Formats: sequence, structure tokens, C-alpha cells
Amino acid sequence: MSTTDIVGTIGVSLILIAYFLNIFSLIKKDGNLFYVLNIFGGAIACFSSYLISFWPFVVLEGTWAVISIIALVKSIKKPQA
Repeated sequence: MSTTDIVGTIGVSLILIAYFLNIFSLIKKDGNLFYVLNIFGGAIACFSSYLISFWPFVVLEGTWAVISIIALVKSIKKPQA
């Protein structure tokens, strides 16, 4: 397994962990942990895709990370009930 494979596996694992935890109601889909896992997972997977010059996934994972950043910022700014 190459370094890029390891980096990519870590990235997608973080995204899958966030999904798994959400599906089994261990974290909220609008919770900060969900967003943070997606940010780091997407960014790491994006970087791995960049390293192998696989541009469709650079765009996909980069967009995933950016949208998660936006969601996290909105969540932090939202007044708590």
C-alpha cells in the first residue's frame, strides 16, 4: 500500500465514521463533531486525490470539505436554544 493509499484511506474513513455515528444516532447530523469529521476527512481525501492527479475526486472531496466548513461556521454562529 502506497503513502497516497494510506492518506486516502484515512480521509474516507473519517467521512465513513461520521456517517456511521450519525446513522446509529451516536452523533447529530447537525453537530460540530459530524462537521469536523467531514472537514478533515474531505480535506485529507482531497489531498490524496491531488497527489495522484485524480481531478474528479479533488473537486468532489474539496467541495465536501468546503461545504462542511460552511455548515460548521453556521452551526457555531447559530444562537443556542
